[in-house]
Amino acid sequence: MKKILLPTDFSDNAYNAIKFTVQLFKNEKCTFYLLNTYTPVLYDAEYVLYSPSSLSLDEIYRKNSIKGLAKVEKKIKKAFPDPLHSWELISSFNMLNDELKELVKEKKIDLVVMGTQGATGAEMVLFGTHTVHAIKKGVCPVLAIPSGYKFKPLKNILFPTDYFLNLSDQHLKFLKALGQKQGSKLHILNVFFGVPLEAEQEKNKLFLAEYFKNIPHTFYSIEKGSVPKAIDDFQENNPVDLLVMVNNKHSFFENILFRPVVNEIGFHVKIPFLVIPSENYKS
Repeated sequence: MKKILLPTDFSDNAYNAIKFTVQLFKNEKCTFYLLNTYTPVLYDAEYVLYSPSSLSLDEIYRKNSIKGLAKVEKKIKKAFPDPLHSWELISSFNMLNDELKELVKEKKIDLVVMGTQGATGAEMVLFGTHTVHAIKKGVCPVLAIPSGYKFKPLKNILFPTDYFLNLSDQHLKFLKALGQKQGSKLHILNVFFGVPLEAEQEKNKLFLAEYFKNIPHTFYSIEKGSVPKAIDDFQENNPVDLLVMVNNKHSFFENILFRPVVNEIGFHVKIPFLVIPSENYKS
């Protein structure tokens, strides 16, 4: 049974991510943990010192959080009934990323799904602070769903790699199971910078070919000025329903996403984006 954590702030983006997830795992036994965290904006040292009603304020936020979670659960069950799906509601007075880290460990979460913010005037995903931090922590796979993106089967999955990372079943079995369930074709993309693959890279490429032998897959080598440009161009010319990358802090991935300003990072991708951690991840 899969255990999937669904953070929500009761926004349309969050609900859209939840809708996508229940459809993705339709007719599959899953436990969904619907999470809302709250920190009252007035809850600071000065407020606590001078206001005797601070506890009642905390209680108001807690009740609103619980009420909101129940409302989301009722709405999603009505729209997408599935006897194989079970739900657990979690309301927590905590910072979201702290709570995510704790719950992933405590509940042995397989996947965290988060909605992204829409970037006005541009077709791109805008990764907010919470999503980037969840990805950087690398505690388990994180799936980011673009604002307003409507679910469709994952027929084509794009998997960029530099072949330097020694991948294993630990990293790839979630992707493999997802591809098999969805009947996907895997497009494995390497960006060519004019230097032939090293022996280690060739070895890792052969591993991927063997590992995904039961899933239709194609290897591509594209000569582009940058990895983001290659990904963007590939999407423009080929159907892609999911982008998957392994987050290795020593690889090109770090340079793409984790720049000094992490609260608003634009990445030109218009499709769901699955990030798999490379370290300290026990699936």
